[in-house]
Amino acid sequence: MQALEFWKAVVDDSVDFLDDLIALLDRLDVRYCVIGGQGVNAYVEPLVSLDLDLVVAADQIETVATAASERFRVERFEHSLNISSPGSNLRVQVQLDPRYFDFPSEAVRRDVLGVSLPVASVADVLRGKVWAAQDSTRRPTKRRKDLLDIERLVEAYPELGSGLPEDIKTKLEY
Repeated sequence: MQALEFWKAVVDDSVDFLDDLIALLDRLDVRYCVIGGQGVNAYVEPLVSLDLDLVVAADQIETVATAASERFRVERFEHSLNISSPGSNLRVQVQLDPRYFDFPSEAVRRDVLGVSLPVASVADVLRGKVWAAQDSTRRPTKRRKDLLDIERLVEAYPELGSGLPEDIKTKLEY
């Protein structure tokens, strides 16, 4: 089984939600990139996840929200725009935190479980994971996964380890 088929089976995407959403973003010429766990997966050995975290260029967020709401379920929260579709367990979350808005400008095309997508640079993916790991409002299990993702990136890209904040280094025994 190919990576994309496996991922679609895991997220039970029987309606091709991922394909349709990517086609919509491409049709609108949206500047976006993958971050989060799937961003990590693009640089190191992948782990399974039902989530796909994206950053959209700040000036295109409302365009995406409007166009996506015509085809998918769109929910707006303080820090994210969540897009979903009946018939798929894939959870797409568009980050609304302004700290991420420059990430698409440095994105590179990489394989994300069998799909070529723009992915934030490895340094930006790591930066986002550090922010998430330091966010005390996140569930402890999420923050532990963020630490694991940071560790996975630093093992693969040791040069990134020197730039980690001290609180993260301590937690990783780095």
